[in-house]
Amino acid sequence: MQSKLLNSIQTPLDLRKLAPEQLPQLAQELREFIIDVVSVKEGHLGASLGVTELTIALHYVFNTPKDQLVWDVGHQAYGHKILTGRKDIFDTNRQLNGISGFPKRSESEYDTFGTGHSSTSISAALGMAIASQLKGEEGKHHIAVIGDASIASGMAFEGLNHAGVTNANLLVILNDNAIGIDPSVGALKNYLTQVKEGKNPRQNNMIKSLNFDYTGPIDGHNLPQLIKELNRLKDKKGPKFLHIITTKGKGLKQAEEDQVKYHAPGKFDKLTGELLAVADGNLPPKYQDVFGLTLVELAQENPKIIGITPAMPSGSSMKFMMEAFPERAIDVGIAEQHAVTLAAGMATQGMVVFCNIYSTFLQRAYDQLIHDVALQNLPVIFCLDRAGLVGEDGATHHGVFDIAYLNCIPNLIIFAPLNEADLRNILYTAQLGLPHPIAIRYPRGRAQNVQWQLPFKALPVGKATELKSGNSVAILSTGTIGNNVTKALSATKNSNLFSHYHFGFIKPLDEDILHKAFKEHKEIITIEDGTITGGFGSAIVAFASKKHYTLKIRTLGVPDAFIEQGSIAELQHLCAIDVNSLIDIFSAY
Repeated sequence: MQSKLLNSIQTPLDLRKLAPEQLPQLAQELREFIIDVVSVKEGHLGASLGVTELTIALHYVFNTPKDQLVWDVGHQAYGHKILTGRKDIFDTNRQLNGISGFPKRSESEYDTFGTGHSSTSISAALGMAIASQLKGEEGKHHIAVIGDASIASGMAFEGLNHAGVTNANLLVILNDNAIGIDPSVGALKNYLTQVKEGKNPRQNNMIKSLNFDYTGPIDGHNLPQLIKELNRLKDKKGPKFLHIITTKGKGLKQAEEDQVKYHAPGKFDKLTGELLAVADGNLPPKYQDVFGLTLVELAQENPKIIGITPAMPSGSSMKFMMEAFPERAIDVGIAEQHAVTLAAGMATQGMVVFCNIYSTFLQRAYDQLIHDVALQNLPVIFCLDRAGLVGEDGATHHGVFDIAYLNCIPNLIIFAPLNEADLRNILYTAQLGLPHPIAIRYPRGRAQNVQWQLPFKALPVGKATELKSGNSVAILSTGTIGNNVTKALSATKNSNLFSHYHFGFIKPLDEDILHKAFKEHKEIITIEDGTITGGFGSAIVAFASKKHYTLKIRTLGVPDAFIEQGSIAELQHLCAIDVNSLIDIFSAY
C-alpha cells in the first residue's frame, strides 16, 4: 500500500520535496481528501476537483507565497488551502469561526488577495506586478487563475487591456472548462470552443492581439505537461497567457456528468457520489422558485415581459423562464453592468424587464443602476435574490447592504416581501406598470409555507400593514425577518405591549402608519436583516427627526461590521435578530 503523501505536506515547502513522478499520486489523494470532507461538511466541490493538478503544479513550480497567486472567485481554492497549512482545519470550512470558503488575506499569507466575486484576479495580480516593478523586485512572479466564464466579464477585459501595454511579470492562466456555475455563454465562449477544436488559426488569436505571449491550449490534468510549461513561462518576461483545458468535477463521476448540481451539491456519499436524500416532506418552496414560477405565469399573459440574469439561471430560478420562453429570457454571463443597462435599453422600448441579480452582485452595477436606470426613471424591475444574511458563503456574499445603497437613489421604489404570497403579488403589481424602477429584495432558501398560488392581488405602493396591535411599543419590520418577530411575540408573555407593523415598502415609507406608530406608542423598535448603518432603521430615525418626534428608537439588524460565514440561524443570533434573541429583548419590557 502506498504511503499517504498528503500526510507529510503542511506547506508548499514540503510539496517541493517530492519527486515529479510522485505528484499524480498526490493529486489523487488531494481529490479524495476534498471529497471526503465536502461530502459531509458541504461546500463548493466541482471547481476544486477540476484544478487539482493545476494547484499542485503552481505551488510546485513557483515560490509561493513570495510569488503571488490569485484565484479568481475562489470556488476552486480548496486544494490550495489544504496545501498551504490549513489541511488540519479544513473540516471547519465555511462554518462559524472556521476558515472561509474563499481566499482571504487575513487567513493566510498564501491568500494574496481576497476573492468571492468574479473577474477581479487579473486587475489584482497586475497591480501586484506593477508594484513589484516599482520596488525593484524583478524576479517576483504574479499569477492570476481565471475561468472561461469569469474572463468574459468586463473587468477581466479591462485588466487584459491594461496588462498588454505593460511589461509586468504577469501570468494569466485561463482554466477553460466551459462552465462557471451554469454553462458558459456568449461569443467568447464560442471562440474558446473553436480554439480548443483547432478551428482558429494562430494568427487570429485574440489574446495575442492584446500583446500577451499566448500558449495552449494544453491538458490541465497532465501534471508533467503543466510543470514543463510553467517552468518555461517562468523565464519569459512581460505578460503571459496560458490556456488550459480542464473538466469541472474531475475524479468524481457524478460531478463530471452533472456539473451544475455538483458545483455545490450539499451532502453526498463519498464512495458512490450519490446525493444524500433530503426529506422534503411538505416543505415550502424556495423564494427563488416562487419568483421563477410566478414570472413564467405572468409572462404567459404579458408578452412584453423579459427576464435577464447575469450567469445565475439555476440559482435564481430564471431557468423556468428560459425553458418556457427561451427568446424572452437572457443569460448575459458574468456581466452585471451590462445586464442592468441592457434592461434599461429594453425598458425604453416599452418592454417589462425583470432583471434578476443576487443582492451582493448588484453592487457591481451601482453606477448603471443610478445613471442608466434611476436617473432616466426607467421602470426596470430588479429582483434581488439572496438579500440579507446568506449563510456559509460569508462576507463576500451577504446581501446586507442593499437597503442602504439603494435608499439614497431618487426615483427608486424598494420592496421587501413578508412571505411568498407577498413576493408573488409584488411581481404581479410591478408588471402592471409602475411610474418608477423598483428593487424587490428577498432571501435565499425556503419561504414561510403560506398559500401563495392564489389569484393575484395588486399591492398599493407605499402602504405598510398592521400585523398586531399593542399599547406601548411599536415594532417596525421589513421583509421576511418580520416572521421572526411574529414567532417571538407569540412566545412572549407580555406581547400585549407590542404593536407590529410590516413595511413591505421601504421606499416610499408609509408616513400615515409612521405617524400612528409614533403618536400611539412610547417606544419604537426597528428590525431588519440588513446593515443598521444607512438601512431601514436609519430611515425611520430620519423620519422621526424630520417630524420632531422624540420617542426612543431602538434599531436591530446587522451591525457595522463584515459578518463572516456560518449558518443563517447562527448569524441571525450573532445579530440578535433570531427568534430567541427577540424573545429575550421583548421579555425585558
